[in-house]
Amino acid sequence: MSVELSIIMPCLNEAETLERCIAKAMAFLAASGISGEVVIGDNGSTDGSQEIARRAGARVVDVPVRGYGAALYGAVLGAQGRYCIMGDSDDSYDFSRLENFVAALRAGADLVMGNRFKGGIRPGAMPWKNRYIGNPALSGLGRFLFRAPIADFHCGMRGFSRDAFMAMDLRTTGMEFASEMVIKATILRMNIVEVPTTLDKDGRSRPPHLRPFRDGWRHLRFMLLFSPNWLFFYPGLILMAAGLAAGLLLLANPVRVDGLRFSVGTLIYCAMLIEVGFQAVLFALLSRAYAVQERLVPRSRRMALVERVFSLESGLALALLLLAVGGGLALDAVSLWQAARFGALDVDRITRLAISSSVAISLGFETMFSSFLLSTLKLNVRALPAPAAET
Repeated sequence: MSVELSIIMPCLNEAETLERCIAKAMAFLAASGISGEVVIGDNGSTDGSQEIARRAGARVVDVPVRGYGAALYGAVLGAQGRYCIMGDSDDSYDFSRLENFVAALRAGADLVMGNRFKGGIRPGAMPWKNRYIGNPALSGLGRFLFRAPIADFHCGMRGFSRDAFMAMDLRTTGMEFASEMVIKATILRMNIVEVPTTLDKDGRSRPPHLRPFRDGWRHLRFMLLFSPNWLFFYPGLILMAAGLAAGLLLLANPVRVDGLRFSVGTLIYCAMLIEVGFQAVLFALLSRAYAVQERLVPRSRRMALVERVFSLESGLALALLLLAVGGGLALDAVSLWQAARFGALDVDRITRLAISSSVAISLGFETMFSSFLLSTLKLNVRALPAPAAET
C-alpha cells in the first residue's frame, strides 16, 4: 500500500518524550485508517533516542548535519508519504489530533500552518514574552514584508505536500528553516491554509533547545535579509531623495529658513545622504542577485527585468557618465583656481563644486565596481562533484 502521510519529528536527545509523541502519532494513524508512517530525523542523539524510536515503530533517518532545519529536511527526504506533517518531539504538540491538517491537505492545500493562538496555549506552555511580544511582532512583520496569510508565523506544527516541499527548495539548516518555509511558500504563491492547534507545556525535565532571544533574533534577521527591498532599497531611495532635494536647493546659494542659514556644511551632509542611499540601493540589488544565485529565493519576473536592464555594460556606461560629470566639475574647479592665479578662492563657490564633483566621481566608481560584482554573482557555474570517500 502506498504511504499517504508521513509524520515527521526532529530529534536531538529526546528520550524523555519521544516515545509518547510516536505513540500518539501511531494512534492517530490507526484511528483514522490512514496509510502512514512516523519518521524521526535524528541529529546525533546520544541518549538512546534512536533505539526508542525504532522500538516504538518509527523509522529513523540519521542526519549528520546539525540543526533543526537539517534534521527536518533529511527526514522529509527519507519519508515516503504524499503528505507530511511535522512537529517537535518534546510532547508540546498533540500528534493524536491531526485531522484538520489532513483534511486541508486532501482539499488541495500546499502548506497547512497550525495556529496556537486559535487552538489554545496551555498554562506554562509559552513564556509571556514570546506569547505577547515575540510571536505577534514577528508574525506581523512576516505579514507586512511578504504578505503571508499567517497569524502564527512560527508554529512548529505544520503540514505540506511532498511536491510543494520539493518546490520550495529550502536551503537553511537552523531555526531559520521555519521562516524560510513560510516565506518561500508565499513567494511561490502556494495555497497556504491555517488551522487551529494546541500547545502544551514541554514534557521534558531539561531546558528546551529553544533560546527565545537568540532564536527570535535569528528569525528577525532572516526575514530582513530575505527582504532586501525593505532592508536596503526603500530606505536607500528615501535617503537619496532627501539628499538630492535638499542638496539641489543649496547647490547655488545658501538657504534661510526662519532665521536659520543653511549653507556648505548642510550640503556636505546632503552629499553623505546621497552616498549612503546609493550604496543601500546597490546592496539591495547585489543581495537579491546573491539570494537568487544560491536558490534562497526564486528568480522573479521583476528580478529578470532588473538583470536585463542593469547588465555589466549598462552599469559601466552609467559609471562612465558619472565619472565624466564629476571630472568636468573638477576641471571647472581647477579653472576657477587657475583664474585666481592658484591663490585664495571664494570658499562657498569652490566647496560647492568640490562636493558635487566628489559625489559624482564616488558614485561612478561604486557603480563600476558593483557592476562587476553583480556580473560575477550571475555567472552560471556547474556544481562541484562530491569529494571521493577516504579509504
